[in-house]
Amino acid sequence: MVNAPTVGLVVNPVAGLGGSAGLKGSDGADVQRAALDRGAVPRAGERAARAVRALLTARPDVRLVTAPGAMGEDSVRAAGGACTVLGPPSGAATTAADTVTAVRALAGADLILFAGGDGTARDVLDAGPSIPVLGIPAGVKVYSGCFALSPAAAGLLAAEWTGDTTEAEVVDLDEEQYRRGAVTPKLYGTLRVPAAGRKLSSRKAGSSGTAPGSAESIAREVVARMAPGVTYILGPGATTAAVGRRLGLATTLLGVDVVRDGELVAADVAEEGLLPLAEGAVVVLSAIGGQGFVLGRGNQQISPRVLRRTQDLLVLATQQKLAALHGRPLLLDTGDQDTDQRLSGHVRVITGYRESTIYRMENA
Repeated sequence: MVNAPTVGLVVNPVAGLGGSAGLKGSDGADVQRAALDRGAVPRAGERAARAVRALLTARPDVRLVTAPGAMGEDSVRAAGGACTVLGPPSGAATTAADTVTAVRALAGADLILFAGGDGTARDVLDAGPSIPVLGIPAGVKVYSGCFALSPAAAGLLAAEWTGDTTEAEVVDLDEEQYRRGAVTPKLYGTLRVPAAGRKLSSRKAGSSGTAPGSAESIAREVVARMAPGVTYILGPGATTAAVGRRLGLATTLLGVDVVRDGELVAADVAEEGLLPLAEGAVVVLSAIGGQGFVLGRGNQQISPRVLRRTQDLLVLATQQKLAALHGRPLLLDTGDQDTDQRLSGHVRVITGYRESTIYRMENA
């Protein structure tokens, strides 16, 4: 990038709000109110501040332009930075239209960072930006390829960017169908993003190429390992759902369930509901295809607070999923550096019945 680059920042303050609340998204005022009622705390501004902090550390000469208040200015101030504020102030409850307005107001920047999830990426796409953009992952579901791996990676990528760009897909789900267990991703278009290699997140890959018996084989192994009296927290996904089927239980495909001694203790649990059940529990999670995330994407209910009470983590992935990573590590992005560092290292990944492999897992 040129000397003294100008980087814009747009934050969707409610992005990710429904994650810890188990609402599988944050779109719509009703969902946002429900998330707050369940004890959810907004985190998008904090994650944006982490990106800005990394950017300023690597490029202290950067000029920051941003939207007013919670849509960017607050995050820059929290990161200890100075900024020029452009665009009209948004209302108390921000909308997709506010994101579009903010992106257009920052059109004079060299690059725009935006904090949110796939819904926010769609709003940025609707703004029709003429300059490159880059997502700071802050949503519940981050399936699109226009995001950095983590907030810090977004800041570092912006600092190191030399001007080369590539096209990245914007993909989103219908949240109402998603809450009913139907995963129907749709491609909405592409955004121009920095060409960044491994700092850029891959688009989530489906499991259609997985051998039919793979998930059932993994589930058989997990159930064989289950000990009497131990609580198991099953994360979302088709592989963990197969564990529920193996136990003969009606677990949720996209929620977090709790089982003990072959019985369903709690279904589709939010973070607050998990806390009293997590002491000494074993967390069972599958990696996201194409991306490799184990924590921090679609399972925010299993928060650092919950993880601190558990005794172990079982990671599940088919051999096909691991092969598709082409040597890239499995990833952690809980939002808590200590938790991610504690869980990082070489872990045993269950890949089938009586089959496992050692694989690297890292803080994203």
